[in-house]
Amino acid sequence: MEQAKQMSIVDKYKAVPVSERYWWKVVTLGFFGWILMYADRTILNPVMGNIGAEFGLSNAQLGLVNSVFFLAYAVTQIPFGVMADKIGRKLVISLGFILFGITTYLSGAATAFGMFMLYRVLTGVGEGAYYGPGYALSTEAIPTKKLTLGTAIINSGMAFGTSLGYLLSSKLVLENGQHWSQPFYIMAVPTVILGILYYTLLKEKVVRPEDQNKEAVNNGDMKQGSVGEKVSFKSIITNKNLVATFILVFCSIYANFVIITWLPQFLQVERGFAGTSVGFISSLVPWASIPGALILARLSDKYRTTKKFIYFLVPLSIITSFGIAFVTDRTLLIVALIVYGLTGKLALDPILVAFVTRNAPKSSLSTTLSAYNFIGMSGAILAPYITGWIADTTGSMKVGFYLASVLLTIGMVIFIIMAKDNEQIDEAK
Repeated sequence: MEQAKQMSIVDKYKAVPVSERYWWKVVTLGFFGWILMYADRTILNPVMGNIGAEFGLSNAQLGLVNSVFFLAYAVTQIPFGVMADKIGRKLVISLGFILFGITTYLSGAATAFGMFMLYRVLTGVGEGAYYGPGYALSTEAIPTKKLTLGTAIINSGMAFGTSLGYLLSSKLVLENGQHWSQPFYIMAVPTVILGILYYTLLKEKVVRPEDQNKEAVNNGDMKQGSVGEKVSFKSIITNKNLVATFILVFCSIYANFVIITWLPQFLQVERGFAGTSVGFISSLVPWASIPGALILARLSDKYRTTKKFIYFLVPLSIITSFGIAFVTDRTLLIVALIVYGLTGKLALDPILVAFVTRNAPKSSLSTTLSAYNFIGMSGAILAPYITGWIADTTGSMKVGFYLASVLLTIGMVIFIIMAKDNEQIDEAK
């Protein structure tokens, strides 16, 4: 009887029981997914000057290249999230990777600025298919007690990818003198391959080992909803915890993409770095974020108190994002970059993703995560262009970094006022 009851639950939600090791497969593919996505984004940044010289562009126009990419990426988040909840997550992810692999290659082949912009927009569309469906797959597969840690491992792919993109472009183009298109050609093939692996290696819906027992069924832990269930937007936009998190992630991502987009150019133009040292110094941020994210994720899984981590992480991010532009001593600059890496967006994101997952409607998990990333990545749309415009207007990129630290302060204050930890909610009940 107990086995029949368990199977009826599995059949109802169209989920497949998996082994204790299955979640590592999901985490591994998610890790490599972020490597390719962030490498694709950051191969552009060290060679922005080369592209600008070839096409005769201003800083604002160069910033617009990243802004239109992230606009396409952001506006497709929610549609792809809804589509994934209805027709299947791994199919949406696979098609997205294949599209952005092809358009990454075409970006390198572009001979006019208009065509280059178009291909970057299409690349953004392809990447937009990943976030919500990807984290929906992973959060349903990773054991509850390891959710933030597993998410941090996946997210560390962002750091490796950022560093890979910086170093690849810096080495091939700035140091070896190759054409700026070469890094785009190199990144295209593994991107398409990963899309195929996502579809062939993963399962659409799973039941974790911890949920494959009578206690889990009776406690209602298997409420993850099935493909085709109605998506509830109202339950997302009326949840104060979710709204506060959306605002904070917008501010965090704005600051992060000011740094990711403009740091290589800032180091060359305003701090005198050249060649591969540009990629190496810029990579300090993602390298530092890896141990920071993993350590903080383990602590977050243990204590499950999001606000205390916000009190610690965000003020340090504010100080260091300001300090990156303010300090002129190279040693202090390196310290500021390392501390920002330890405490900035890449370290904060796994904690916020886990917080969103705990507060999201289970039948709309892909949609909620897509909404989270859509609002957050709106900061990535604005940051490149606004910072470029500020640089053209003032003759310096420093004001753009200062603005990022102000927005981080606003986001932190709103989160502290609006959000409640899940433990606080349980106590209120």
